Amino acid sequence: MEGVAERTTKRKQILEKKKVVDGLIRAASSLKNPLAPFSEFLNYNLQGLCLSLEGGHGAKLSRSLKQYVLNLVKQNMQQHYGDEWPKEEKVKCRDMVAPEARYIFVYEVPTLVSSTEKRLMPTNEHKNDVVGFVHYRFITEEELPVLYVYELQLEPRIQGKGLGKFLMQLLELIARKNCMAAIVLTVQKANLSAMFFYTSKLGYCISSMSPSRVDPLVGLRKNYEILCKSFDQEAKNKFEVSSNLSLS
Repeated sequence: MEGVAERTTKRKQILEKKKVVDGLIRAASSLKNPLAPFSEFLNYNLQGLCLSLEGGHGAKLSRSLKQYVLNLVKQNMQQHYGDEWPKEEKVKCRDMVAPEARYIFVYEVPTLVSSTEKRLMPTNEHKNDVVGFVHYRFITEEELPVLYVYELQLEPRIQGKGLGKFLMQLLELIARKNCMAAIVLTVQKANLSAMFFYTSKLGYCISSMSPSRVDPLVGLRKNYEILCKSFDQEAKNKFEVSSNLSLS
């Protein structure tokens, strides 16, 4: 049997680890601009798009940005939620302005055609309208620090041009820079294109936290999967290996 000394040592180790994880989350969440170290990622000029990226905080969104975020989520996601949308919309309204919410906003940039390089070049004019966004947070899952992607939403006219992959690559850099153990996100089962994008193109897998992995019978009644990409072995063991799955 485990003695008192061993139990005390384990408790101390657990508390110490929690202290470290909480510190990582606080440090990452306190950053004024998590995009600052990645200046080379703040512009996207490919496949006929000329865009710029800016960070944002949920508690500091303007009224117009709040409305834009909600409208774009509804436009892109209502069909995938079906009858559950009215309830889900209320949840998203609360989530989008939470103090811990962090954003990457995508803006169109006025352009002209370069006669020498034969491509779009940004002008010195101010940016145009926002055309997409990412909502993410630094949180704890399974006692490990993770970057959780709440939303990645782009207007239909700029989809399919590599921007989604570009933004996810940037999020991976942000996660690693801030010592997160993994990126985690939720995808509606009905959103087949998103499932294909994350699993086939970006290498994400269904997490052991997902209902279908925790209990297949419960998973059948749920309309979503939790996906993840782990950055170290401990995260792989916790997020990607389900103890409930048979090895036979």
